[in-house]
Amino acid sequence: MDTIFCERLKDLRIEKNIGQVELANEIKVSKGIISLWENGLREPKLGNLVALAKYFQVSIDYLAGLED
Repeated sequence: MDTIFCERLKDLRIEKNIGQVELANEIKVSKGIISLWENGLREPKLGNLVALAKYFQVSIDYLAGLED
């Protein structure tokens, strides 16, 4: 996954004014995973992308940088 996903995830989280721990709890992953995603060290699985898209009310295409 390129840096667009990392940046969009972090931006969406900050816009919603939540920390990594709260986001992790909401989508049922560890805080460390959120950090790895935001730093581009790991890519989310499809199920996690779906959970993120639902939580932030955006499309998976938006998260992946395929649409604005």
